[in-house]
Amino acid sequence: MDAATLTVTYYAAEDFAAVEHQLLAVYAEVYRDEAATDPFFSIERFTERLHAHARGSRWGCAFGEIGGEPVGYAYGFARTAAYRWSGLLTPVPDAELTETDTRTFALCEVMVREPWRGTGIAHTLHEELMSHRIEERSHLLVEEEHPKVRAVYERWGYRWMGTMQPYPDAPRYDSLVRPLI
Repeated sequence: MDAATLTVTYYAAEDFAAVEHQLLAVYAEVYRDEAATDPFFSIERFTERLHAHARGSRWGCAFGEIGGEPVGYAYGFARTAAYRWSGLLTPVPDAELTETDTRTFALCEVMVREPWRGTGIAHTLHEELMSHRIEERSHLLVEEEHPKVRAVYERWGYRWMGTMQPYPDAPRYDSLVRPLI
């Protein structure tokens, strides 16, 4: 990848309507195979999750393009003090689960379209998104069946926190956290 050709734009909640269609189009392409066999990954279910996330506190998205063509994005939102962790399958110390309005950024998605995978774009999008955050840490989920993806996040500074299944029909995930400050 010629890094000079990658353009990353940061979108906040007030910009969601302007970027929603592109987020859904990239998701539909990236998760086409999973959506064909598992309703959890369908575009309808993702749209529901995306809308819920976009209504979250301090939603933000780093969206990447090369030559005006979407290549991927990373997005998430801030957890509030009212957030209650659900779906934990392993014991986690209470101190890890206490939220404030600025403790945890929930990193919901990092995805890059096939032609641009392995080029460093995912890391660039992640770091751009994190550069806009005021939270103390970032939290993300990685499917247990994807240890190579987990290893990438561990190289980026994330550590295992536990195992989660956030929705009854969702896969089991490794729950990972990384300090931001």
